Amino acid sequence: MKSDRLTRWIYPTVGFILLVFSLYILQQELGRYNLDDILHSLTLISDRQLFSALSFAFLGYLVISSYDLIAFRHLNHYLDKKRILFATFVTYAVSNTTGFTLLIGGGIRYRFYSLWGVPARIIAKITALGNLTFWLGLFTLGGIMFVVNPLQLPHSLDIKISAIRYLGIVALILVGTYLYFGWTKKRFKIKGRMVHFPKPTTSIAQIIVFSLDWALAAAVLYCLIPEYPSKSYLQFFDIYLLSMTASILSNIPGGIGVFETVIIFLLPKTIVTPNILGSLLTYRAIRFLLPLGIALILIVCFEVRRRLKATTRYK
Repeated sequence: MKSDRLTRWIYPTVGFILLVFSLYILQQELGRYNLDDILHSLTLISDRQLFSALSFAFLGYLVISSYDLIAFRHLNHYLDKKRILFATFVTYAVSNTTGFTLLIGGGIRYRFYSLWGVPARIIAKITALGNLTFWLGLFTLGGIMFVVNPLQLPHSLDIKISAIRYLGIVALILVGTYLYFGWTKKRFKIKGRMVHFPKPTTSIAQIIVFSLDWALAAAVLYCLIPEYPSKSYLQFFDIYLLSMTASILSNIPGGIGVFETVIIFLLPKTIVTPNILGSLLTYRAIRFLLPLGIALILIVCFEVRRRLKATTRYK
């Protein structure tokens, strides 16, 4: 009981602290620039950069739409694939932008899947597997990147590369332990409920989908970031991983402010800050606002079509 209360206080508090700190850093970084400088940075993004970013974003939309396919297959529950892809895309397009993925994502899933005859207990398991995919993928991807290609952090942080590698090793050990429990079909009882680990094939599929999702998302921003000496996708991917992790832990909708702060802080100082912000604004429009707009249109069309069918049926 006490731990639940503590958890309810910790997450909002950490999120608020990260938001305040991020706003302070952004104010320090952007205080010497005016709005015209930032708007001008948007014009520096070439058509080629924009086309590449949109191409990677489109592939990313296809990947996030396949998250629930893994869950349905694992649970041996049949539903038309088009419906699964539709519901999954809408779920992540809305929840990624608004935050509170578990609450909002679960609500959207329940709305669609329940209409299509999926039992509530199956929907709950699908939502749980979706959240599990995130953490499993993050630990795997972060672990590999931190071990193979650790990021050289600014000297002001005084964090050695060896410490980052150790962190990556710990993450991979946790993933390995998880896969072992799935392979040996071990079960645990938590609060009176028996916990079953997914089989390794399901877990590996989750890791692959998550890795593709974040690799493509990082590629979107990588295409938009201005050129700088020794610009490398792998090095930038490390920065993206840290930025996204910080923004998600902040529990702020879309990680607004936190994500931008970490990116600006970790990218080379040779890049003019307003130019980075212009790239970040374009990235948010492509990665979050565009799919959100598409999802809202799809939801409206779905509801209108459903009501028209119901009206026709009762005439």
